Amino acid sequence: MEVAALSPTSRPLPLLSTAPTHRLHLLPHRFVSGRRLRLSSRHEGFDCVRDGWGQRHSARKNGFLVTCSSSASVEPAATQEMGAVVPGEWSGDAIRQRFLEFYAARGHKILPSSSLVPSDPTVLLTIAGMLQFKPIFLGKEPRRVPCATTSQKCVRTNDIENVGRTARHQTFFEMLGNFSFGDYFKKEATTWAWELATKEYGLPTERLWISVFEDDDEAFNIWHNEVGIPKERIKRMGAEDNFWTSGATGPCGPCSEMYYDFYPERGSSDADLGDDSRFIEFYNLVFMQYNKKDDGSLEPLKQKNIDTGMGLERMARILQKVPNNYETDLIFPIIEKAASLALVSYAKADDAMKTNLKIIGDHMRAVVYLISDGVLPSNIGRGYVVRRLIRRVVRTGRLVGIRGDGHENPEGAFLPSLAEVVINLSTQIDPDVESRRKSIIAELQREELRFVQTLGRGEKLLDELLDEALLSAGNNGNKPSLSGKDVFLLYDTYGFPVEITAEIAGERGVTVDMKGFEIEMENQRKQSQAAHNVVKLSVGNETEIVKSIPDTEFLGYDSLSATAVVKGLLVNGNPVNEVSEGSEVEILLDRTPFYAESGGQVGDNGFLYVNGGEDRKQTAVIEINDVQKSIGNIFVHKGMIRQGSVEVGKEIDASVDAKLRQGAKAHHTATHLLQSALKSVIGSETSQAGSLVAFDRLRFDFNFHRPLSEEELIKIESLVNQWIGNASHLETKVMALQDAKNAGAIAMFGEKYGEESCGGPWGVIGTLWWNSCQ
Repeated sequence: MEVAALSPTSRPLPLLSTAPTHRLHLLPHRFVSGRRLRLSSRHEGFDCVRDGWGQRHSARKNGFLVTCSSSASVEPAATQEMGAVVPGEWSGDAIRQRFLEFYAARGHKILPSSSLVPSDPTVLLTIAGMLQFKPIFLGKEPRRVPCATTSQKCVRTNDIENVGRTARHQTFFEMLGNFSFGDYFKKEATTWAWELATKEYGLPTERLWISVFEDDDEAFNIWHNEVGIPKERIKRMGAEDNFWTSGATGPCGPCSEMYYDFYPERGSSDADLGDDSRFIEFYNLVFMQYNKKDDGSLEPLKQKNIDTGMGLERMARILQKVPNNYETDLIFPIIEKAASLALVSYAKADDAMKTNLKIIGDHMRAVVYLISDGVLPSNIGRGYVVRRLIRRVVRTGRLVGIRGDGHENPEGAFLPSLAEVVINLSTQIDPDVESRRKSIIAELQREELRFVQTLGRGEKLLDELLDEALLSAGNNGNKPSLSGKDVFLLYDTYGFPVEITAEIAGERGVTVDMKGFEIEMENQRKQSQAAHNVVKLSVGNETEIVKSIPDTEFLGYDSLSATAVVKGLLVNGNPVNEVSEGSEVEILLDRTPFYAESGGQVGDNGFLYVNGGEDRKQTAVIEINDVQKSIGNIFVHKGMIRQGSVEVGKEIDASVDAKLRQGAKAHHTATHLLQSALKSVIGSETSQAGSLVAFDRLRFDFNFHRPLSEEELIKIESLVNQWIGNASHLETKVMALQDAKNAGAIAMFGEKYGEESCGGPWGVIGTLWWNSCQ
């Protein structure tokens, strides 16, 4: 009945090969001939995604270093010249532990970091601790705990050019946070932050400064009257600095920030909190108390929330008394390893060398954690972020003098040696990184060796560009120069360091248009900031209507038909009260048997029937051709009114197309069989990269560094047939997420499950076919 074809589908760019993504397609059997597989049930180990509400934090907490003292003071002045052995009390791991336990003692649930790959489609990577709580802050998902605390892995690349050049910019960082979902508010958040900073971390009170939003008298009074901070150390600042917004509309509110003063002897007169040489912001408290409407006006939120963030690396810099974040024990061991491979001493290096070593230390953390979370180097999306960071490490390594693997092999790769250090440091951040050590190192080695070849081609192109510049200058009588666009091309496409470009060009008497290069860089930087640096909490034209509509009750696991009430109607995204025959419409129901598109599985098709009068005579027919989820768990039924009209408040009969649903169920089940079979045959390092579960076919994408062999295909067939032969009873269960994990559930890429759900409809599979690998 079905046909499967397994083939690589990576999209190569010129001069760069990528780790292939493979796709498995299931198509109607009439199109392909091949070996027949009879599949009749799913593997017992059904799959659930791991999300931020799991219980992994207990294992992490058990792994924390235990500290005893809670009030050690910080010496006020000097910083160490370079990273050094850190006292156990103020190691990065101990700082993290102290934060989480401080808030746990005040009723907060310790939750694990979510993945760097967010479920939110508006954000490329996880850039803030609040991202996993976004649906709760929007009021579209119920809170599962009144307040929580986390240490969240984050990646931001909008300021990549500042990495290594300032004391605080990083691509990868940990954000410690405490969150209240309508539980406590401004007073508790403020006083607890002060207690944490001064009592737990022992920061001298005279070194702490506060900023508040210029109109937030309540926050100012709490800091001054209740905490006791002198007025001269509380700065009122404008909306640009101290009013947090999620976007054009949505939750927002004033914020208050805590700063550490490295030079209090300079006094308070004319002090500028934006002076990075004197101050560092280490704790930001967002008081989410308003909703910003379409007209820009603010209305109070019914449920006021707290969202905070403390930079772990920044606090480590303060407590460990080092001059920058890079020389803390969280990053410096990586820098030391890079220096040893380059045969240089960090302590004796000049500023340029130190900057390059800091870049290597920072970027290595980012790429290791991204690869661990399933983001492999590619030419688009998240994969390009990883590829760009790897390129930067490789080219910077060459710049500081690392050759080959840094040891005996001039043709080898040095990234694996650095990755080993990052993985050794990862235990308290993300225990899963250690279990993926082998695949992370293998991926970095492959990518580095590919890129070294690309660098060679870049050198050849540079020679050609220099020849052209010299020839053009000779013909025109001008001074030879490389254009900014050419320099940027070498930098961005070939990963060629601008410093090396300028040096080689200078040796041949050619200048470099650095101003033009900076213009190209600024254009790219603006695009990056616009695309990746905002967590959006608005949802478009549906915003107003969904505020008043509860989540849709899904009945489709047990029934393909149901009676429901129309709660809302949308035409072209705008709410209406009635829609007539011939119109396309989006319908919101209080309950539904229709499955909404999720985790790669398409939404159900079918019909809605409006029955009027005492005899319930059919008055309208709506054909449903798609079902999507809006914010939270509201199902949007999309279709065409074939007969009559429909009004808000009317009762309807909903009927799912049973034949199409059965096809989707079969293909859903097949994805789990294939996921498990692939991991069994080619190893656990393979991961799902996407899927399509349609009524008539299945596509299964997965990451692996090479195509599958014929022998492996045969083994996968044999294994799947073995499971089929077991004729296991097929059963759908709804259970707590942790119970599902305990039963053997594994993560499926792109699927997000709540605390008490596990996947879409399962079904019996008919016959599958393999096509040949493409």
